[in-house]
Amino acid sequence: MLHHTRAIVLKKVAYADSSLIVTAYTEKFGLQHYIIKGARRVSKSGHSPAGMYQPAALLDMMVYNYPHKPLNYTKEVKWGLLYQNVLTQVVKNAVATMMMELLTKCVKEPEPNPELFGFVEQYLRVLDEAEPAVVAAMPLHFMLQLAAHLGFQIENNYCPDAPLLDLTEGRFVHHKPLHTLYLEGLLAAVASQLLSTNSAVTLYRVKTTLAQRRQLISAFERFYDLHIAQFGSLKTVAVLEAVLA
Repeated sequence: MLHHTRAIVLKKVAYADSSLIVTAYTEKFGLQHYIIKGARRVSKSGHSPAGMYQPAALLDMMVYNYPHKPLNYTKEVKWGLLYQNVLTQVVKNAVATMMMELLTKCVKEPEPNPELFGFVEQYLRVLDEAEPAVVAAMPLHFMLQLAAHLGFQIENNYCPDAPLLDLTEGRFVHHKPLHTLYLEGLLAAVASQLLSTNSAVTLYRVKTTLAQRRQLISAFERFYDLHIAQFGSLKTVAVLEAVLA
């Protein structure tokens, strides 16, 4: 059956001579995989549809959906949003690509979640227009906000009596845990600031150094590894750290 849905591209791989297999998070069907026939074929004018399927692209799609098939097809695809910066500006593209890798690792079943779709879509829209001071903190903020949408939110009970963030407990505690997966000092304070920031557009208020961002991303990766099976690590983090430096 033919359906209309909005979609966010997570990744693409070459298929056959001129096609692509695109993994997308869709508003109507959740995680889906589509064969895009002829997407890598270049026209006489030098144009190729493959550019529409970059990670983080927001698309409007007419698709055939058969729930029990691992691969479906598209009938018509057009831009859902023409970014000004996300697909072309190096730093913003690195942030968006990291976000898409994180989603790919966390969302593994074709279950619709319009609220999650809306959150990611809005975050990408903010990223497209954000100033550098906001962009620098967005990867960390996105990791914390996504965890909340996935059901394992960190409790922001930071206070003088609970100044250490125990990542295994998902909350701030008074005494140092017996394990090493915790944050203290400025790192714990920054984590609390990030947790208390509801809107990404105000992230310029959260002051971080490059070293702090590296430590926090590493800690949050380990936090995700506690909750997502076979999470491992994010390959895009190295590129992200390089461009944010």
